[in-house]
Amino acid sequence: MNPRVATVTACDEYRLSLVFTNGENATYDCRDLLDFGVFSELRDKNYFKQVRVEHGTVVWPNEQDICPDTLYLDSKREQT
Repeated sequence: MNPRVATVTACDEYRLSLVFTNGENATYDCRDLLDFGVFSELRDKNYFKQVRVEHGTVVWPNEQDICPDTLYLDSKREQT
């Protein structure tokens, strides 16, 4: 099983800064989601910034979420 999200911070350009439970830091680009169904609401930058961690993944108030495996596998790892 892939690590889960420990912390998330909303960044510019619709990116999420993530720290996973294994200590890895990564960036996930949400721009490809913005035209897809329920995720179009994330275009509102104030709403996008309301992201939080719940049960090891990222969620927004209106129940949008991204699979934690997708976040881990598709994010760009940051060199520490």
